[in-house]
Amino acid sequence: MTDDAQKANLTQDAAQGTTPDSASGMACARAEDATVGVPISDDARTQVVFQRDEPRRAIPFPRLKKKVKRDRHKRTKVSVFRYAYYDPAFKFFVEQVLDCDYLQLPKATKRTMELGIQNSSDYVCTPFKHMMGDWIEALELGADILVQVGGPCRLGYYGEMQEQILRDMGYDFTMLNFSHGIEQGYVGWGKEVLRTVNPDIAIPHGVKQLLACGHMLTLLDQARDFYLANGGFERERGVYRRAWEALMDEMRATTTKAEIDAAFTRGMERMREIPLNKPADPVRIGIVGELYTAIDENSNLGLDEKLMDMGVEVARTLNFSNRYTHYHEENMRRTIAEYAEYDMGPTSTMTLAAAKKYAQLGFDGLVHAKCAGCTPEIDCIPVLQRISEDFHMPVLYLTYDTETSDTGLMTRLEAFYDMLAMKKEAK
Repeated sequence: MTDDAQKANLTQDAAQGTTPDSASGMACARAEDATVGVPISDDARTQVVFQRDEPRRAIPFPRLKKKVKRDRHKRTKVSVFRYAYYDPAFKFFVEQVLDCDYLQLPKATKRTMELGIQNSSDYVCTPFKHMMGDWIEALELGADILVQVGGPCRLGYYGEMQEQILRDMGYDFTMLNFSHGIEQGYVGWGKEVLRTVNPDIAIPHGVKQLLACGHMLTLLDQARDFYLANGGFERERGVYRRAWEALMDEMRATTTKAEIDAAFTRGMERMREIPLNKPADPVRIGIVGELYTAIDENSNLGLDEKLMDMGVEVARTLNFSNRYTHYHEENMRRTIAEYAEYDMGPTSTMTLAAAKKYAQLGFDGLVHAKCAGCTPEIDCIPVLQRISEDFHMPVLYLTYDTETSDTGLMTRLEAFYDMLAMKKEAK
């Protein structure tokens, strides 16, 4: 071959993105794959390099009769702090809306609280410390993204502080703080989520699943209301709790709104079928207070279960769906116009409105649960005292901090129940 012909071939190979050297490397790699462990001579290499490949035949694939269900999400581990009975909804949000892997935290232990205390200021509220313990354990388990849902009180400002503390501790992660972008409305919030977590989310599908997630929150609250009203009167101890856990497990396995509805229907049917020994006029106690502590079992030391074990019908208007989905501040404040003219803070109006409603319905007593240092709920106490005097309804004020004793709480609850039972008998 002449020099001009070689130059022409090299120019053509370069235009096609290959050269004899690169082609030789690719061909040798194919040859070595075909004969693993057998060395190839130089003559054989030359023959392989310049050998014309035969056209490959298309391999027929069988036509799928049905769509294959996807069995995995984006390999990004997302964790949400432990909060009451909303874990199935958090899981649904991460997997079906964000399209990521959900990192479910195990039950909190004494170490969880100790981690939160050690890495928090003494002057922050107790929920901040609970969350810090959750975040540290989540990062230890390999979480890539932490979700801070924010809150209507100063909890909405805690995301930045918690993120900075964790970074100072040496953790590398992404904080999805729902307080960011919320001032721009749902569109701004949605853009923040997409930019932070998964820009490839299919928007129509994500919106549909987000609505389903909100629907699940409402159903979880409805199921919990039924559980609180009847769980204390089961004939066989522990049956209601097992039915509740079964409902939670089924909710965790759902992926669509239809599956959510089906799981809810089955769970409610199981609870309604449980035999009860419920008196016609049981002791009824309403729970009001701060949004985090009054709901979360870990924070209030199992307040719901302790009251139900005494044979109490428990009611708690305060929950996620009532506070965020069905909440209307002005309409609710009109119902307590004789007690409060202005909004005093995040859950203040709901606390006072619920207390008045329970009093009008003839409830025997009220439990006001809050964390230490919660200013809005401290402001509610004088108004609750007025409602108590007007309707002759006793109120038990519980303030939780990191040193609250389970034994001390049980003693106060038993004394409160005995007082209400004796008052009921006297009537």
